[in-house]
Amino acid sequence: MTPREDFTARAQQRILVFDGGYGTAIQRHRLGETDYRGSLDLAKDQKGNNDLLSITRPDIIGGIHDAYLAAGADMIETNTFSSTRVAMADYGCEHLVRDINLQSARLARACADRAEAQDGIRRFVAGSVGPTNKTLSLSPDVNDPGYREVDFDTLKADYREQCDALIEGGVDFLLIETIFDTLNAKCAAMAAQEAAEASGRDVPLMISMTITDMAGRNLSGHTVQGFWNSIRHVKPLTIGLNCSFGADLLRPYLVELAKSADALVMAYPNAGLPNELGQYDELPEQTAKLIEVWLDEGLVNIVGGCCGTTPDHIAAIAKAVADRAPRMVPMAPVVTRLAGLEPFVMAA
Repeated sequence: MTPREDFTARAQQRILVFDGGYGTAIQRHRLGETDYRGSLDLAKDQKGNNDLLSITRPDIIGGIHDAYLAAGADMIETNTFSSTRVAMADYGCEHLVRDINLQSARLARACADRAEAQDGIRRFVAGSVGPTNKTLSLSPDVNDPGYREVDFDTLKADYREQCDALIEGGVDFLLIETIFDTLNAKCAAMAAQEAAEASGRDVPLMISMTITDMAGRNLSGHTVQGFWNSIRHVKPLTIGLNCSFGADLLRPYLVELAKSADALVMAYPNAGLPNELGQYDELPEQTAKLIEVWLDEGLVNIVGGCCGTTPDHIAAIAKAVADRAPRMVPMAPVVTRLAGLEPFVMAA
């Protein structure tokens, strides 16, 4: 079966497990700037450039992949959240974008294939496509609401470069995640679809929104339902929510999405909210217990973790979802669904 067929079939039988946070795992290694830089001749300070570690310290990134797979993850993601030219400009690494994505994809693929070779169970790789550090919908200058730091065509070209390399590296899916701006997501989806078509492969999209306030909207103002109405035309394999909050605070927005989305729902919350030092204190058992409420209400098909989560969190989640029934994907009536910031449905 193709990855799409296999993933869909398995998601109908049980709740699948995604991996957890990478920044959290990387921070545990207490790396210095030279660890990030390696032997590369780069003008800017590279400390914090986590994606670069796929080239300079593949042993660390591979070890994180392996730890999540050992914890029970059915799917891992590439270490490429910020691997676009627009984001890498902060580190002066625009010229390394293709190499970072290609090597990250190959590294994750090798880890997934090695896990499969051990027990015969296929593991999936999602190419992580982050939101970038620029927004297409909003001006960063309060005195010039029409100003944008980047335009649609430039950002699409950046996303296309990333997606091309991820597909060449062997990912099964492209995960457009942590979406704070719906227009960025539409831009990334367009680039991803073009890249998949050019490759001649079926590379399904996964899309995950992040909520920026307790009103349940992303930064560009869309509610969860408004966001789904705006993005559903790309027919993603999964739609979901990540980051933002812990599993408890994320639940009401997940309820809204789960009842209406005619796609698999994937959600991966933070390990609660950060403390005053920016650290996450929620223990693996606490996260798993909160996610059990989702299971009782039939809200998810795939579940994992985001900021603050570790392999121990994923192991606890995997134990919690074992033998639990997945969400039933509803049949959506054929109506016209639109959205400004709020959803609008034309019934006839």
